[in-house]
Amino acid sequence: MGPGGNRGWLLRLVIAFGCAQGAVSMARPAVSYRALALGADERAVGVIAGVYALLPLFAAVPLGRRTDHGRCAPLLPAGVVLIAAGCALSGLAGSLWAMALWSGVMGLGHLCFVIGAQSLVARQSAPHEQDRNFGHFTIGASLGQLIGPVAAGALIGGPDMARSSALALVVAGAGAAVAFTSLWRVEDRTAVDSRASSGGRVPVGGILRARGVPAGMLISLSVLSATDILTAYLPVVGEHRGIAPSVIGVLLSLRAGATIACRLVLTPLLRLLGRPALLTVTCLLAALLCAGVALPVPVWALGVMLTVLGFCLGVGQPLSMTTVVQAAPAEARSTALALRLTGNRLGQVAAPAAAGLVAGLAGVAAPFVMLGALLLVSSAVALRSPGRAEGASGRVAGKRPKRPGLRRTSDL
Repeated sequence: MGPGGNRGWLLRLVIAFGCAQGAVSMARPAVSYRALALGADERAVGVIAGVYALLPLFAAVPLGRRTDHGRCAPLLPAGVVLIAAGCALSGLAGSLWAMALWSGVMGLGHLCFVIGAQSLVARQSAPHEQDRNFGHFTIGASLGQLIGPVAAGALIGGPDMARSSALALVVAGAGAAVAFTSLWRVEDRTAVDSRASSGGRVPVGGILRARGVPAGMLISLSVLSATDILTAYLPVVGEHRGIAPSVIGVLLSLRAGATIACRLVLTPLLRLLGRPALLTVTCLLAALLCAGVALPVPVWALGVMLTVLGFCLGVGQPLSMTTVVQAAPAEARSTALALRLTGNRLGQVAAPAAAGLVAGLAGVAAPFVMLGALLLVSSAVALRSPGRAEGASGRVAGKRPKRPGLRRTSDL
C-alpha cells in the first residue's frame, strides 16, 4: 500500500480521530464548568486551559524525530490511553491543581495521537493528494468537535454543576476508549522499511528556515488558538450573558459542523482560489468574526457568526499541514509537523493565559478581540506563503503521472 493506494486506512484513521477528538472536545468545556463549580475565576480557567498544552510542549520534537525513522502507529493507542485517563481523572479530581495536572495528561495524549496520525497521512499520501487527504483527516477532528460539546451540554447542568461536569468528564474518557476499535492496519510497514535508511538528521533550524514552514506554523497556531479559546471561553461568556450550557453546546457544534462542511468542499475551493488566497481570505473573515463575538448580540446572531467562523477556521489546519509537509525536507517531515504542533502548544499555553489576563482586566468578551488581531496578522502572512512546494510536489500538481499506481515511493 504505497502513497495513493487503498485509502481504507484513512477512513479508519478518521473514525479513530473522531472518537479521540470528541472526547477532548467534550472534556474541555466540562473542565471549564467543573473548575467554575469548584470556585475558579476567569484567570484560573485560563491557566487550566493552558496547562493542557504545557506538559506536552517539549515532547513534540523528540516524538517527531522518532517517527521520521520509525513507525507512526504505536503513538495512536498510547495517545488514546492518555486521553481516556486524563478525561476520567479530571472528573474525579477534587481540586483545581489536580484538574490542571490531569488536563495536561489529556493534552499529552492528544499530542501523541495527532503526531502519529498526521505523520501517517503525510507518509501514505502522494503529494498531489495531501491537501485532500489532510482535509479528510481533519474531518475526524471536526466530527469530534461537533459531537463533543453537544454531549457535554446534554450532561452538564442543574443545581449540582460540579457533579454533572464530573460525569461528563468520565463519559468523555469512556468515549476516547472507543477509538481502539478503528486502530487496525492503518500503517503500511513497507513504507516504514523504505524510510528507515533514508536521509540523516536535519537540524531544527534548517527546517524552520525552509520557506513556508514559519507561515504554516503561524497560521496553524492562530486557527487553533481561536478554536481553543472559543471552546474554553464561550461557556464563560454564556454564564455572563445568561445562556444555558445546552445552548452553548449547540453553538459550539454549529461552528464544528461548518468546519466539516468547509473541508468537504476544500478541493473545489482550492481549484477556484489557490492556497495563499484561500488562507488569506478565510483568516481575514475569521478575524472580523472573532472580534464580533465580543459584541452583545442575540443568540441567533451569535449562532450565525459562529457558523461562518467555523467555515473559515476549517481551512487553516489542513492547508497549514500541507504547507509545512511540502516545504520541509523529505526526511524530516514528521519533525516539521511536530514543530508545527510545538507552535500550536505554545499558542495553547500563551493564548489562554493571555485570554485569562485580558478577561480579568477588560471583561470576558475581550479575548475574542485579541484573537481577531492574531488572525489578522495570519491573513497577512498567508498572502505571502508559497502556493505549492517546489520540486516533486509541484511537478505532480502540474503534470499528473500517466500511471498513478507506480513510482510513488520516491515521493515520500
